[in-house]
Amino acid sequence: KRQVSTQSTWVLRINKMLSCAGADRLQTGMRGAFGKPVGTAARVHIGQVLISVRGRDTHKQHMMEALRRAKMKFPGRQVVVQSTKWGFTQVTRYEYEPLKYIGMVRPDGVSVQIRNKKGAITKKNCWMQHQMDEAKRRAAEQHGKDLEAGGT
Repeated sequence: KRQVSTQSTWVLRINKMLSCAGADRLQTGMRGAFGKPVGTAARVHIGQVLISVRGRDTHKQHMMEALRRAKMKFPGRQVVVQSTKWGFTQVTRYEYEPLKYIGMVRPDGVSVQIRNKKGAITKKNCWMQHQMDEAKRRAAEQHGKDLEAGGT
């Protein structure tokens, strides 16, 4: 799955001027110089995400190579970065599986819906909060072990 974060909505225009002898009698200079459209462009800021790609870990090398080739088509210096998030969600890769197991996240197309902690105080809500805290603690410990072992 691919997402293009920016759209080219700015219209580029040109006011063509003649550059031959006697051109000053043929054109009106800057009067009515709105110009004709010649293309479109997107305004981006430094550090802004241009393209996002989501795929399986087995396809990681192919996606990185595709993005490396795509960045050659853009002017300026582009950087290819691997995110720590799960797909296009705001949940990290290490939090997603435990949260899905205890029912705190629910897949919703390319994103997820996160169950909030609000509502009536019941045994189920208290149990789910405890399970979520435990799952986050275990995920953080596992992530720490992965980093010590040399993983990313």
